[in-house]
Amino acid sequence: MPEVLQAGGWGLLAGCALLLGAACGYALRVPQKVIALVMAFGAGVLLSAVSFELIGEAYEKGGLGPAAVGTLAGAAAYTVGNLWLARRGARHRKRSGHHKEQVQPSEEQQSGSGTALALGALLDGIPESAVIGVSLLDGGAVSLVTVAAVFISNVPEGLSSSAGMKEAGRSKSYIFGVWGAIAAASALSAVLGYSVVGGLSTAVIAAVTAVAAGAILAMIADTMIPEAFQEAHLAIGLVTVSGFLVSFALSHA
Repeated sequence: MPEVLQAGGWGLLAGCALLLGAACGYALRVPQKVIALVMAFGAGVLLSAVSFELIGEAYEKGGLGPAAVGTLAGAAAYTVGNLWLARRGARHRKRSGHHKEQVQPSEEQQSGSGTALALGALLDGIPESAVIGVSLLDGGAVSLVTVAAVFISNVPEGLSSSAGMKEAGRSKSYIFGVWGAIAAASALSAVLGYSVVGGLSTAVIAAVTAVAAGAILAMIADTMIPEAFQEAHLAIGLVTVSGFLVSFALSHA
């Protein structure tokens, strides 16, 4: 199979975890603490993947300069986008609506919040999927650790967010339409990560990898860890470290 199709397939697989989580969040009443613990575990897995698979690789290929500048640029870009979307109703897009002060707004409460929620989900998913495609450039084999990290983190994201969307009164077609579109966008992002970045120089590839890493790190700090801490409090430290070690072990297996 052509590598560009492999990239799309792996990106779609990771993106489909959002649909899996959304189905659970819509159909089941999963305890908030369970969602939080899975979110914390997924954050730990992603932190390890970012550290050893992304920033480490960017450093090896381009040196400290491109790795550091790219990471900061990615974090800054994500933060700016996240602030813009938060003001339009997407601040609590990963929240399940359990706490009244952190409920996703309905369209009646804030016009345009539905679009903002969809764009927010896209903002969270694009960097993760792009690095799946980029990972194929290194020897023609996808980084299974990166795919596993994105898949594991996507399940609680889809679960918690879809529960919040349902609580806000959004329709079933809207909820699954959003996550289905994001899953498709994940596949496209992985394809673009492979095909577009593949034609660039090693230093630029290193910088692009670092940009994605910075965006993912900012996303973990801005959304995943706060959501986990809200429900599980001090327990998330141990669970996050456990996820980190599992990913670390997979990357060195």
